[in-house]
Amino acid sequence: MQFERQTLAINGIDTVVLRAGSGDPLLYLHGAGTATRFDFMEPWTKRFEVIVPFHPGFGESADDPAVTEIHDFVLHYLELFEALDLPRFNLVGQSMGGFIATKLAIEHRYLIERLALVCPVGIPIPEHPTVNFLAVPPEELPALLAYNPAAVFGHLPAGAPSEAFLAERAKEGATAGRVLSPPYDPKLPRYLHRLTMPTLLVWGKNDQLTPTIQHQTWLKYLPRVETRLIDKAGHLVLEEAPDSLAAIAEFFER
Repeated sequence: MQFERQTLAINGIDTVVLRAGSGDPLLYLHGAGTATRFDFMEPWTKRFEVIVPFHPGFGESADDPAVTEIHDFVLHYLELFEALDLPRFNLVGQSMGGFIATKLAIEHRYLIERLALVCPVGIPIPEHPTVNFLAVPPEELPALLAYNPAAVFGHLPAGAPSEAFLAERAKEGATAGRVLSPPYDPKLPRYLHRLTMPTLLVWGKNDQLTPTIQHQTWLKYLPRVETRLIDKAGHLVLEEAPDSLAAIAEFFER
């Protein structure tokens, strides 16, 4: 899939934004890794203008050691939306991106038409904790992230990874370590009642990173929520289960 690539200087950070498709804007906030990139969302581009910014310190965007918490991303994106002249949109946040999307929606709900949270992190759930993926050996990550690792990671570089690929993963790991320590906000449940926009909660039934049972805790706090649990899908549910993409598209088009 061909994205239009744009680089904007946002508060001193060179931020890369990918855009494709046409229609109502759909903003996607990715998780704590971008190695698989975003070709999986091609079905969305037939129905929406898909906008994908790389977070500071991830993918093609520049790093900034001053970004040390999730709220720094929220403030960064407020300035990005102004630069893009993006007053209102449908929002998808996946994993860490779900944490960012939740914070953004709590504080600036006027921006968001409808919200989809995909296996989000952000709520402390001691009885079913999120796995610290930064401590997992790289060779074990595919099985942790996907129900069918071969289907998700088959398009990664064949053979030995390049120095640029390894440098990008190291940059992402360092940034994730800064902003996800810990990977939750103990005060977040207190303010989830502010998510008054229609909200869809999507989870893979085989998620081992953020155990699927976590969705029950989110359901206690979200006031206008629907749920889709996707069969034969893990943490990277959007990448490996087209049904999840279709469910979000249909939800946004109502």
